[in-house]
Amino acid sequence: MTEAPSLAVPDDRWRSGHLGRLMGQALRRFDERVLHLMAHNAEVPLALSNLAARAQIGAAHVHITRHLGLNGSRLTDLAQQAGMSKQAMSDLVTQCDAWGLVRREPDPLDARARRIVFTETGLLWLEAFRQAVAQAEREFRAQVGADVATVVTLGLEAYGSEAVDGRRHTTTR
Repeated sequence: MTEAPSLAVPDDRWRSGHLGRLMGQALRRFDERVLHLMAHNAEVPLALSNLAARAQIGAAHVHITRHLGLNGSRLTDLAQQAGMSKQAMSDLVTQCDAWGLVRREPDPLDARARRIVFTETGLLWLEAFRQAVAQAEREFRAQVGADVATVVTLGLEAYGSEAVDGRRHTTTR
């Protein structure tokens, strides 16, 4: 009987260190820190603070905070900006509406459409989000240094801003 040739185990270290994975890990860490800071912000209404502290409000809910216009947004626009399906965004809006962060109201430009707008509580939440993002960014700068933080920011702005037909543009070199 002949022995089967041994197959070399492929080197898959690239899977844990490629740029997409590193950006994903960094985003999760950043969002977790922002939510932690918001959960401990005295200006955030207690019920929302408790939801954030118990991880009931997650990164998906932050999409609304990140993307909802100050004058409101249509659900389809909000979903598109967040990179989510309309149904998934509708579910998030329903939760945020129940928590008093947003409300649905008639769109003054289209009687058939509804706009999602921040409530007064939602605006307090938005301010807490602004403060938490600023703190998390300061912490990032302190950890990696001002020069590296600047380069990372500029690189991500350049990379993320290229879009062709609504899809990300890829460049080969």
